[in-house]
Amino acid sequence: MAARSIASETISFGLVSIPVRLYVATQSQQASFNLLHEKCRTRIRQQLYCPSCERVVERNELVKGYQFERERYVTFTDAELRAVEAAASPTIDIHEFVPLERVDPIYFENVHYLGPDKGGEKAYRLLAEAMRDTGKVALGQHISRGKEHLVLIRPFGAGLVMHEMYYGDEVRSFAEIPTDGAVKLRDSETELARRLVEQLSAAEFRPDQYRDEYRDRLMEAVQKKVDGEEVTVAAPTAKRAEVIDLMEALKKSLAGRKAGGEEPAAGPARAAKRRPAAAARRREAPAPGQRAHKK
Repeated sequence: MAARSIASETISFGLVSIPVRLYVATQSQQASFNLLHEKCRTRIRQQLYCPSCERVVERNELVKGYQFERERYVTFTDAELRAVEAAASPTIDIHEFVPLERVDPIYFENVHYLGPDKGGEKAYRLLAEAMRDTGKVALGQHISRGKEHLVLIRPFGAGLVMHEMYYGDEVRSFAEIPTDGAVKLRDSETELARRLVEQLSAAEFRPDQYRDEYRDRLMEAVQKKVDGEEVTVAAPTAKRAEVIDLMEALKKSLAGRKAGGEEPAAGPARAAKRRPAAAARRREAPAPGQRAHKK
């Protein structure tokens, strides 16, 4: 089934304007749950409650407020917010082109495919080919959902993809993170670590070889519930003893890889049999918390 666009946009740089259409590029497959009333298995409804008036309020009684001091707000109507948004450029304005390798992935937030709109096919293809030939990507700005996003446009497949990005002041400085930079490394430790990295390396990124095993187990449990079967809970595997000797740990890791006869994957068939190290660790110890905070 052909993809359906969600919006029409225009890419603008210099005197060039390229009409494009926006398409959803990613979709989470994570399982989600609804809250039910345990007694009757009915899905509950969340209510909007005002603690000052001590009553449930309707949505038509709500306004948007911005807190400028503790417990002090200024309010905006939808018309006022639309006026602020309308004052910005309605196009995807490209400001400059930079090498992709100079953009750290920490700034990437969201992604959409860009396809050519009617009348923009040639200019669209020219922009994609020019960036592909020069090894450059475009940085610009774009208004969406009431926010002006920093965006990066790059060649992808036969066309273009657009990444929404965090602004510089939205990414915390890593200097705030304690790393104990005073630790000294021996050359022998560095060499063993490098060899282990090389043994675990592959020539290409192949996302299809990884699976969300938690989701698979959860869907299996859901199906058992649907079929009226009992879901058994296995006892967690005992946590491995902490390894104190770093050199010994590196040597054992290298020896284990050699004994298993595993080498970097050489093709799709090999990749299908290879189990990602991260997945193996999940079976050996309980999984840690979820991903880092997202604004």
